[in-house]
Order: sequence, then structure tokens, then C-alpha cells
Amino acid sequence: MIKEYKTIKQVANPLMVVEGVEGVTFDELVEIELPSGEKRRGKVLEVNGSKAVVQLFELAQGINLAQSKVRFLGHPLELAVSEDMLGRVFNGMGQPIDGGPDILAEAHLDINGLPMNPAARAYPAEFIQTGVSAIDGLNTLVRGQKLPIFSGSGLPHAQLAAQIARQAKVLGDNETFAVVFAAIGITFEESEFFIQDFRRTGAIDRTVVFSNLANDPAVERIATPRMALTCAEYLAFEKGMQVLVILTDITNYAEALREVSAAKKEVPGRRGYPGYMYSDLATLYERAGRRQGKSGSITMIPILTMPEDDKTHPIPDLTGYITEGQIILSRELYRKGLTPPVDVLPSLSRLKDKGIGEGKTREDHAGTMNQLFAAYSRGKDAKELMTILGEAALSEDDRQFAKFADAFEQQYVNQGNTTDRSIIETLELGWDLLKMLPRAELKRIKPEMIDKYMPKD
Repeated sequence: MIKEYKTIKQVANPLMVVEGVEGVTFDELVEIELPSGEKRRGKVLEVNGSKAVVQLFELAQGINLAQSKVRFLGHPLELAVSEDMLGRVFNGMGQPIDGGPDILAEAHLDINGLPMNPAARAYPAEFIQTGVSAIDGLNTLVRGQKLPIFSGSGLPHAQLAAQIARQAKVLGDNETFAVVFAAIGITFEESEFFIQDFRRTGAIDRTVVFSNLANDPAVERIATPRMALTCAEYLAFEKGMQVLVILTDITNYAEALREVSAAKKEVPGRRGYPGYMYSDLATLYERAGRRQGKSGSITMIPILTMPEDDKTHPIPDLTGYITEGQIILSRELYRKGLTPPVDVLPSLSRLKDKGIGEGKTREDHAGTMNQLFAAYSRGKDAKELMTILGEAALSEDDRQFAKFADAFEQQYVNQGNTTDRSIIETLELGWDLLKMLPRAELKRIKPEMIDKYMPKD
């Protein structure tokens, strides 16, 4: 029996206080009926005796304290899931916005889910090909991994996100691959860019899109990534698919968290963000992974824009603690015209060693990866020295390394947004570049690998 209350005491967007309630539980879904008959939704944020604090999903405007009715529905916010979600576009609350019919649900799942039990996790070990050399060759993405992209305002992270969603695949037979793409607090133009790009390239057929716009309520922004992860869990663990979840932009999510926290008058933590932001982000990130006994997996690429390009800002800082590495986009490389502007030296994939090698990519992958890192680092040092002392002060070897660094950026990193390179093409390109260096300097690759794979002129 659903009880109806007319005891709204206070409304302060996005919160509402209802008094005299009984049997109400945390996270319960709430329906508010206005005198006009219009219905709005919210969820229980806090219960204190007979008083409930409700978080509104829509604007508070028009809610009449005396005449509006409140119903507590007895269950949390749920998402209707089905395989028919593939190829569809939803808003941040899981409602279709592409003009298509409602989903015929196979199940209704609580969007809050649970972080995966560490004892039930299977170790990430299989390679995922993104088609982007700077990721595949040097900071490899592994199935079940959480690998964020740290970007900055104005950098082309949206284009990189669309490219990865379009190109990503798992190598091997009989593997069904799907992408769940959640756009959080982005502009209408950005949302249209993603949707049109997926439709133009046909990637929409294997993609589920959740789009929350900047002018949508902040509370919806908090629900959007949870909707996406609930959909991903269903496809991965009920339907056995390999699912890649892309969340952009986590910074907008954290801003919405701060806004709701301020409305609740909570004591702020670093830079005004709530003190529980670390655990809140963990409830999202830790839903990715592989489960023992299940063939499916969830791999996650959260994208966040670092305010003022500051890696020590709370959002990238806390994200770095929870996830397994980071891909960093460089403003300096972007100014040079490189696309995508991935700064490979500070970027890191902590699980890359587990997803490469014979039977996964190729036996020479680890050696070429280490050699490219070392050579590019030495080349950048040589270029800095050249700026201070002039080219004449460098040894012949250092001049070669400086040339290598330029060629590496222009040919390996700079591949554009439409080029899809297989892992073999990426490895061959690495060998072509290493050919510029004296063989005696290739100290990180086994001699037999050099004999086997180095191009013969």
C-alpha cells in the first residue's frame, strides 16, 4: 500500500523536506504530484525519525507546499534493461530520447548496484585494441581495467572518446563487444557530435548512449553514470558481452556532487568538494572488472578535464588512487597540431604487462614498448639541451635521438581522429622508427627480436 502525504515542510532546490512519514527508507524513489496533475520524481536522501529529506530530479518550481502530494514508492531508482538497448539513445534518467519506442524490459535493476567483491574478481589479462597507437603500443588497455583519460579545458578529449568508442575491439573469435557511452553534463553541441558520429560510422549499432546535458538538473547528473554502469553490468554479466564503458566528463559529475552537498549544508572538504567524494567515485569505478565464472567483462575509460590542467586537483588526484593508471593529454602537443595529443611519458597503464606478449599481441611488444619509451625520453632531453647549448654541442648519437623524438611525435602519436591502426601496424611503425637509431643503442630489446623484426633496407 503506497501512502500519500501532504506534509511538505520546506523546499530548497534540489531538496525537499517531508514530515510525518512512516516506513520510509534511504534511496527510495519518490513521486510528487503537483496541483496541476504534473508528476515529478525524487529519491530519499536522508531519514530522521518521521522526517524525510528528498532529493528532486527536476526543478522545484511550482511545488505548492500545502496542495502537492508526495508518494514513497517502496523501491530505489531502477533502469529497465534489455538487449534492445543497443543502438538506442537515452537521457540521464534512462528514458529514450531518440524517438524510438520504450524498451520492453527483461528486468528492472537498481541503478546503485554494488562495487565488485574483490574475492569474486578475475584478474584483467586480455588485450583490448583501441586503434590508437599511443594507447595500444605504449599504455595498453586490458579487459576489465579502469584507465582514465586526464584532459584539460579545450583539449580534444571528446574526439578521442568518440574515436575509441568507434574503433575499440577485442581480438578473438566469438566475442560480442558493446560500448556504453555516458555523456555527463555536456553541451547540446557535444551531445549531437557524439550521437551523429556514432550514427555516421555505424558504431551506434553496438552502442548504448546516455546523454545528460548541462542544462539538465544536477541530480540527474549524479544518476547518469550509475544508469550506464547498470546497463553495462546487465550486458556483461547476464548476456556475456565484453563491454567498454566511457564516462565523459567526470568533472561535471563531481561538480554536481558538490552542488548537492552544499544544498545539504554539509561540511566541505578540499576545494569545497564533499569529504566523501573519494568513496563516492569508488562506488562508480569499482563496478568495472571481470567476475569469476562469468565470460563478460566491464572495462572503463572515465574522461575528466583537470581544472587549470592541475593533476593535484581533488578530482584527478582521487581518480588516480582508485584506477589503474591514466592517459594524459598534453596542451603542448595540442599546440604543435598533434592529434590525439597523448603525452606518453607521464601516461601509465599499470596492467599493460598483463595484456601484451605472445598469444595476446606479439612477442616483441614488451621490448619495443620499453625501447620506444627510453628513446623518446632521451630524445626529449637532447632537444632541451639543444635549445640551451645549440645543436653543435650535441654528440652524433644525441642528434639522432632528437630527430627520433620529432619523428616519433609526428608519425606514431599524431595519427588523427579517423585512422584505425591494428596492433600489428602499431608495432611495425615502432620498428620503422627504431631503425633511425644505432643498433648498439637498442639495449632494451633482445638481439634475436631485432634480427627477426627490424625492417631490412
